[in-house]
Amino acid sequence: MLNITGLENGVVLDHIPAGMSMELYKYLNLDKFDCQVAIIKNAVSQKMGRKDIIKISGELDESNFDAIGFLDKDITVNIIDHGKVVEKRSLSLPKTLTNVIKCKNPRCITSIEQELPHIFFLADPEKEIYRCKYCEEKYTRNDR
Repeated sequence: MLNITGLENGVVLDHIPAGMSMELYKYLNLDKFDCQVAIIKNAVSQKMGRKDIIKISGELDESNFDAIGFLDKDITVNIIDHGKVVEKRSLSLPKTLTNVIKCKNPRCITSIEQELPHIFFLADPEKEIYRCKYCEEKYTRNDR
């Protein structure tokens, strides 16, 4: 059995659907962090069968929680301080997303004005549909 040691301080992303950890790694830009990151793929889970786990020895910005909630609102975020879980966060679909997804409409102002942030708002929570703030282009989580 594989054993990864615990974190002293950091964040553990748990209950990631099996095989999704690398997509989450990309969305969170963890390759640009100057900290240790452990990715555990296909861990045995009684609840999910198989799951991925990401351990980060550092803090995550609040905007990263929006990206995580967008990718899968069932991922659990555990904040670790001095080796203990001090906070467990359950996520939900964020009401707005900034620079998490990009507008695909070639006529959108964000295509011309490169420095504008890509802002999407949650238009239909039940169908998980987001719309661009500028042109209202539709984006679903399946479009990733």
